Amino acid sequence: MEKKWWTLIAVCVGTFMLLLDVTIVVVALPDIQRALHATFSDVQWVVDAYALALASFLLTSGVLADRYGRRLLFLIGLVVFTAGSLLCGLAQTPLMLILSRAGQGVGGAIMFATSLALLGHSFRGRDRGVAFGVWGAITGVAVSLGPILGGVITTGISWRGIFLVNVPIGIAALAVTRWRVDESRAAHPGRLDLTGFALLTLGLVGLVYGLIRAGEVGWGDAGAIASLAAGVVLLVGFVVVERVVTDPMFDLGLFRKPTFVGGLIAAFAMNGSLFAMLVYLVLYLQDILGYSALDTGVRLLVSSGSLLVAATVAGRLSERVSARWLIGPGLLAVGAGLLLMTGLNGESSWTHLIPGFIVSGIGAGFVNPPLASTAIGVVEPERAGMASGINSTFRQIGLATSIAALGSIFTTSLHNRLTQGLTGTPLATHSGQILNAVRQGQVSSQVGAGALPSPLRAQLQLLIRSSFTGALNTLLVVTGVLALAGGVASLLLIRDKDFIVRQPTSESAPVR
Repeated sequence: MEKKWWTLIAVCVGTFMLLLDVTIVVVALPDIQRALHATFSDVQWVVDAYALALASFLLTSGVLADRYGRRLLFLIGLVVFTAGSLLCGLAQTPLMLILSRAGQGVGGAIMFATSLALLGHSFRGRDRGVAFGVWGAITGVAVSLGPILGGVITTGISWRGIFLVNVPIGIAALAVTRWRVDESRAAHPGRLDLTGFALLTLGLVGLVYGLIRAGEVGWGDAGAIASLAAGVVLLVGFVVVERVVTDPMFDLGLFRKPTFVGGLIAAFAMNGSLFAMLVYLVLYLQDILGYSALDTGVRLLVSSGSLLVAATVAGRLSERVSARWLIGPGLLAVGAGLLLMTGLNGESSWTHLIPGFIVSGIGAGFVNPPLASTAIGVVEPERAGMASGINSTFRQIGLATSIAALGSIFTTSLHNRLTQGLTGTPLATHSGQILNAVRQGQVSSQVGAGALPSPLRAQLQLLIRSSFTGALNTLLVVTGVLALAGGVASLLLIRDKDFIVRQPTSESAPVR
């Protein structure tokens, strides 16, 4: 078998592991929360620490890959990610788990930044379309299998198994990459932009920390306001620095290409809408409706199964259909699906979500495969590492900032609804205990029930269910509008004429 197909296998295995990890973790969050006695903000950080590390290290990893070799960096990323997974599986406290997840994110960033560049270097012409189609289908398979595998492992073994499963997969990917993948690098790589890296990392951490803290202790908290302000100032500083340095990690000149901008908006909107909502939908299915991790995974297959089918179709269509007409309508479908899920109340069952699951899943499946081409398809081969890194960075920024922002909106809405519902009722004397438990992330319909007289328990459970679903409806509207806006922007900005026609020759000779 030709080496280019081994490259496709290695990249797909790495991508599969990364995306599988995201969806597996989401399903296991309630079990992690109970096992480690974690707060709601801890649960957010379990997801956001990973996404933030990805977003922070992706651009630098792309430059390093162009300079020192894409295969070498991909190997390093596999080692770091696999080691981080092992530490996650051994975590004894929420802090250890969060830090280990950040380690996973560093390894994942290196792999993300190099994966598309490796494919772009190895494949040309029709084969490139096939490779991206397979890669897109694999992303669908990973997202589809994540919920059910997460449910099986968490219910049958332990939540720790969701991380430990990455270890043998990572070792297998290391072997394939080491012996069957050719090295490649850019002919004229840029310098490392350490100042830009520091400003971007600290800015994102400040922004996300401020959003999470505001949801935990209130928007009037001085620490939350200071963190948000610092994050904004640092990110503005990052933009200024990138305009003046000789070799920026983020070439702002790429914003002159409408298709590139459209791809970034689509990447942000995709991860910031449906994928960010998965955290809160899982909490609803497990904490409110009482399903186990396995039962939750089975129900999420309605969405992820639709995504898999659509991604397979989109992978084939991407060879003949403009990316614009896959990404734009796909995001519009995601938005429509999220809005279809609204209308939940205290008496709703999970079947209310089915139409929205199907429509949003189909939409997401049509977005993912062609989205990759908007990154490296509009730049010269020498800048493929930077381009793919920027696109993946916007994906993770969308996920991290959206989860943090949605968490703040959610906890504020839930707290206000509960406060209003408790006022003037016999439950008011227990409001302090109930609201404190909710503030700590204990949103189960059983919270506080053990301390109440029997007649009041049913009333409290109904109040919590109705308050939770009301807050969830708000999040569905917010994310639905975000996806719709992303779809419109994609239709307006993505253009066929921006794509560079590749010649059948390589931009650099393979390095062995």
